[in-house]
Amino acid sequence: MFVDEVYLKVIAGAGGDGCTAFRREKYIPLGGPYGGNGGRGSDIYFAVDTGLHTLLDLRYQKLIQGKKGENGKGKNQHGKSAADIYIKVPQGTVVTDVDTGLILADLKGKEDKALIAKGGRGGRGNTAFKTHENTAPNFSENGEPGEVRNLKIELKLLADVGLVGFPSVGKSTIISKVSSAKPKIAAYHFTTLSPNLGVVRSRNGHSFVLADLPGLIEGASKGDGLGDQFLRHIERTKVLLHVLDMAGSEGRNPIEDYQKINHELEAFNPKLLKRPQVVFANKMDLAGAEDNLKAFQKAYPEIKVFEGSALKGDSLQDVMDYLENLLENTKEEALFEEDAFESHVLYTFKEEAPYTITKENDVFVISGEKIEKLFRMTKFSSEEAIYRFASKLRKMGIDEKLEEMGIQEGDMVRILDYYFEYHA
Repeated sequence: MFVDEVYLKVIAGAGGDGCTAFRREKYIPLGGPYGGNGGRGSDIYFAVDTGLHTLLDLRYQKLIQGKKGENGKGKNQHGKSAADIYIKVPQGTVVTDVDTGLILADLKGKEDKALIAKGGRGGRGNTAFKTHENTAPNFSENGEPGEVRNLKIELKLLADVGLVGFPSVGKSTIISKVSSAKPKIAAYHFTTLSPNLGVVRSRNGHSFVLADLPGLIEGASKGDGLGDQFLRHIERTKVLLHVLDMAGSEGRNPIEDYQKINHELEAFNPKLLKRPQVVFANKMDLAGAEDNLKAFQKAYPEIKVFEGSALKGDSLQDVMDYLENLLENTKEEALFEEDAFESHVLYTFKEEAPYTITKENDVFVISGEKIEKLFRMTKFSSEEAIYRFASKLRKMGIDEKLEEMGIQEGDMVRILDYYFEYHA
């Protein structure tokens, strides 16, 4: 089964918890803190496997979860980091973050891999918090949570030339004649329900990949018919080969067919109309084809047209030789703009506010990635840890902000799903 789009959730591994321990050995007074750090949680990578040609393996996986790092131990023993997880995908896979709409990876190289979700760092043991002022800290950290992402995973086939045209115009017949591909061919619409790839060899010995894609209908860019199940696979091609039923044997006009196809391509992605286009006028052995061809060439004198019969194999090798030469002189267009990718900022000149405070009914709600991470990594089983957490909130200016908003002694404050009473 050919599957070219799946949605799933990935959760990278959380870091292991730090350890609170003390050195207690005979004849060693004031042994001090002795707790090790937790190990790092597993990262989740997507990597190309050239043996895969579909996303079928991911279709029924709704969640991929990384492993937690090992907890720290006494005697300053650090926890072991969890092994990273590699998800194998076909060449040409695009990974998008559903929540932000940004592209995380475009895996088009044979050895490409990409970090999709980063594992959390290990929590620090109490040894890490030792200072001159506090020589025996009685607290440690929980591990940092791993990144959580909701993903859209698409396969956009890697092909040099894409065959485009309405159903039953002869695309599958062409690829079966010029390559070893064996598509299903029959006298009804949408015989081709999934893309077929074929390697074509020109007379000079060079080769390229030709993609026979499910036929277009009007409204495909909006999802009608096979919709973008077709269109997404044409995006990577460098050249488009339009196949037209020049005899109009299906009762359609070839000029109108050509216009409708280009309209659907433009509606889906305007860049597609910038690709070089070649037309194969098929079914020239049928009545009415000559007159229609003259009308088409008059309407589009700038378009290179080859005429023949796919069924008989007429002119097909000439078309393939021309396409091979055209490919050599055609530069590959970038599939995505730079700003479509998620960027990793190395320097920031103005730090964003680490929190926001809102009031819901009578509860003050504190939210924000920085404050929520601090909360999750705090072990509230220790008085010292609670004091440290409160001190950090105060340094962030949260107490001052709450007072500006009119908080009173005993009012409720919420962080995530946890409630606290406010005390000045």
